[in-house]
Amino acid sequence: MAYAFATPQARRVPLARPAGKEEMTMLDMTTIRAELKACYDLEPSLELAQQMSDIHARMDRVMPLVDWAIHAPYVAAINKLKQERGAVVLAHNYMTPEIYHGISDVVGDSLALAIEATKVQADIIVQCGVHFMAETSKILNPSKTVLMPDMEAGCSLAESITAEGIARMRAQYPGAPVVSYVNTTAEVKAASDICCTSANAAQIVAAMDSDTVIMTPDKWLAQNVAKQVPQKRIVWWDGACIVHEKFTPQDLRDFREWHPGIQIIAHPECPPDVVAEADFAGSTAGIIDWVGKERPAQAMLVTECSMASNISDAHPEVEFLGPCNMCPYMKKITLEKVLWSLHSMTGAVEVDEGVAKDARRAVQRMIDLSRSLSA
Repeated sequence: MAYAFATPQARRVPLARPAGKEEMTMLDMTTIRAELKACYDLEPSLELAQQMSDIHARMDRVMPLVDWAIHAPYVAAINKLKQERGAVVLAHNYMTPEIYHGISDVVGDSLALAIEATKVQADIIVQCGVHFMAETSKILNPSKTVLMPDMEAGCSLAESITAEGIARMRAQYPGAPVVSYVNTTAEVKAASDICCTSANAAQIVAAMDSDTVIMTPDKWLAQNVAKQVPQKRIVWWDGACIVHEKFTPQDLRDFREWHPGIQIIAHPECPPDVVAEADFAGSTAGIIDWVGKERPAQAMLVTECSMASNISDAHPEVEFLGPCNMCPYMKKITLEKVLWSLHSMTGAVEVDEGVAKDARRAVQRMIDLSRSLSA
């Protein structure tokens, strides 16, 4: 079937955040550091680092002991404060190793975190990821406190589309269901019929009861899904991830020439011609599973930099090589900011209940459909 593709002009908009919240302004790190140091012993400690060698063992391949000695006091303080507050940390796969291995209770991609958010028993959730992930946790847990360590941790995809953009797409393709990536604000989720992640996008689209399906906001994910689901006419919004759109097919070809036999694994947010050059393409969870099963001698992960760092120690037989692109938004989340968030209980994410109700429907429909399709 021939495809029809829509590429409306993407536009960057501010993140949808409630106004009038002091904690949602830019963090005053000078003041924060002074108060944290007055309350906690955060000086680098080789002795403490050695005492916490069990945690360091999960990342010692990518983090020397001297660096761990800097992070260990923060990790110790956060883990103690988590117990006192009755809090859990949900961390995305793109978090730095000291967060991913040091303080997280649940790690995963967007789908895994969305599902696990519905199972959390703790009253406080600390979201180590980007803003839309914290919104999703709040949507699924309206009675819980969801803390975002830095409200400036946004997302190029989430900022590329609004509910108005969804309405324009619906007007252009009447009757077509809207499948929106979870990398979107609550208001965009609320304006959509169902959400998807990179892990389940093809399954979700294939299950839609319509010949034409609107996908927002990632044009590259949509085009990669179109190849997997040829029975559907997929149209899309013109958005892209600033991390994955930077890779080119020539990058991959050059690396194959420099390292013959290397296995290249790409994320489906990369352009289709990049995905076509890879040996495997999948979500962050899919990438981790593939590496664990195939155990290549050398691997290049065409995704965010922290992915290889976080799985490196679990696969000592694999040499991870190659360029990577760092997400500046994800890297706004630091141990220092997590500690401050728990210490001060600031950075609480709120979502208007009317918006949350419709957004919850779209997210829950994704979770339910994903479970039924995998059963």
